[in-house]
Amino acid sequence: MAANPAARSVAALALLALAGCGAGDLLGGSNSTVQAGQEGFVRGFLGGVAAEEPRAALVARNVLSAGGTAADAAVAAGFTLSVTLPSRAGLGGGGACLLFHPGRNEVEAIVFPPGARASVPSGADRPAAVPMLARGLFALHSRAGRRPFEELMAPAEQAARLGAEVSRAFAEDLAAVAQPLFSDPTAAAIFAGPGGQPLTVGERLVQADLGATLSLLRTVGVGDLYQGGLARRLEETSAPAGGMLTVAELRAGLPRVLPPLQLRAGNDTASFLPPPADGGLAAAASFSALTTGASAPAAAARGVAVARAFREQGGDPMQLINAQVPADSAWPMLPASTGLVVMDREGMAVSCAFTMNNLFGTGRVAPGTGVLLAAAPGIGQVQPALLAAGIVHNASLRAFRAAAAGSGQHMAGMAAAAPLAAMQRGQDATASLAGIPDPGRAVAAGCTRYLPGAPESCTVAADPRGAGLALGAADR
Repeated sequence: MAANPAARSVAALALLALAGCGAGDLLGGSNSTVQAGQEGFVRGFLGGVAAEEPRAALVARNVLSAGGTAADAAVAAGFTLSVTLPSRAGLGGGGACLLFHPGRNEVEAIVFPPGARASVPSGADRPAAVPMLARGLFALHSRAGRRPFEELMAPAEQAARLGAEVSRAFAEDLAAVAQPLFSDPTAAAIFAGPGGQPLTVGERLVQADLGATLSLLRTVGVGDLYQGGLARRLEETSAPAGGMLTVAELRAGLPRVLPPLQLRAGNDTASFLPPPADGGLAAAASFSALTTGASAPAAAARGVAVARAFREQGGDPMQLINAQVPADSAWPMLPASTGLVVMDREGMAVSCAFTMNNLFGTGRVAPGTGVLLAAAPGIGQVQPALLAAGIVHNASLRAFRAAAAGSGQHMAGMAAAAPLAAMQRGQDATASLAGIPDPGRAVAAGCTRYLPGAPESCTVAADPRGAGLALGAADR
């Protein structure tokens, strides 16, 4: 089931500054009549979020309103994507995030791609990747979360149990692969509507088994998925789905906190996801080319060539960014991914990319769990997705400047790089999304005069060719 992201409808954009409001008015404070953890707790400037699926953006915005950090909002949105955009994000998959923490004045990468298998498991006709999403989001929360982790899981659990309206983003993915996906009876029972046709925009997607799994993780802890009863259950149920996961592999699957790839950009520092999230390497190479005067097509080609050279030959990623590498030709279609960016009122920012290493992963659900299994990378023709995200900050000011995440197979790196280069030059997030080559898509957030310090200069945007949503507002 090859990924095929068609051009999506126009996404919403919300300016973070309100006409007539000064910075002090926008910053506001807390609402004494509302408890922390409830929407409306924060008054004034909230920050902003952009995601490639609308409900995830709404959930993240609500977390910011309830007093959560950008990391909290990204965690809640990531779990929500596993319910509302399971074609590209899920408990069976993984991803990678960059975190800018203004208090520590540094950017760090939390890397948790869908885990590779040591070999093709015996009896596996569709080997599953080791699930990494839950542990990865827990690691992100441990670095900069403020709200209780179980509170952040609740919106996803509710959406799975009670159902969520099918978005245009998900409906288009589903329509593209419905025929092979529905060959799995469990998947068909979840994603097919009346008459066996794929669910369409506005219909309700109910995932009771996934809701029960999320409920268990919320109450018992995500460790249960890796070394507890749920791990043993996933080992058992992945076998009839052809995935053949083992408890030993689940236990060994750990996210990594790594230093990002970093480039100087004037007085700012541009940070990108490091390998094994090598879409960050592609983004860094494209960004370097753009900032030295290359055209968009040349910068895009440069990013793809560098990423391919790294995958085929290895080497020092930072040296590869400026090394002579052969131009890429006919790189096979790479897997789909999806992006998310969040900034909060204190200047913390998170930029994430998630993937199932194929649209809908293996196309099979572990029965009774609701977990759609991601495709194991490096087996057969399955390659890892280019997970591409970046953040620009100013170390001297201890301030955030810009964030972007890209999707679109081989163009994911360029999709993250182009908005960052444009925002670093002074464009707002909306204008920064112009000119990204197809099939690249991006979400972006930026503050032309930095954050903290100038909330009225901040904007967020989702690619107008997609079906995502960007939200930023001042609650009064």
